[in-house]
Amino acid sequence: MVRYADDFVCSFQYEEEAQSFYKALQQRLAKFGLEIAENKTKIIPFGKNADEQCRLNGTKKPPMFDFLAFTHYCSKSKTGRFRVKRKTSRKKMSAKLKESKEWLKANQHMEIKVLIDKLRRSLKGYYNYYCITDNISEVANFQDKIQHYLFKWLNRRSQQRSFNWNKYILFMKKYPLPKPKVNIYDLRSEINYFL
Repeated sequence: MVRYADDFVCSFQYEEEAQSFYKALQQRLAKFGLEIAENKTKIIPFGKNADEQCRLNGTKKPPMFDFLAFTHYCSKSKTGRFRVKRKTSRKKMSAKLKESKEWLKANQHMEIKVLIDKLRRSLKGYYNYYCITDNISEVANFQDKIQHYLFKWLNRRSQQRSFNWNKYILFMKKYPLPKPKVNIYDLRSEINYFL
């Protein structure tokens, strides 16, 4: 069982065990006047045997699930061994992009240095959570969209268009946004008691 607040994922070796646990959980929660959120709860085949199980059932790939803003899916390592991989949940990325777009629209007339500084801090916070192994391309895609939103809203600061794309690239060299990267060694000072 992996739990965070009221969200949790339980893993079982056999489907019968999962079904039994699900029924017991419903009964246990009912004793306290609580219910399982049916729309957020499902029993799915997942793990190293899920591919084979799906082939037998006539489905292409094992289902994925979202947990803590990541979509978890079955995949393989470079050596062909089973691995659980994670990518940013599509729903969470869309929500963050919408929020960022609205923020840029509302703050487009802010002084450039202040605007870029706030945007950098926001991106670093996003990267700190989402820059994990296997997710770097999704985070780079997010950063690319933010750069396009910035271009759009900076161009609306006045009646005339402020930038063409070439001028914008020069502007970005002067005020660069941080690039996403996965680097566990940046955390070495914070986790030195483990090493």
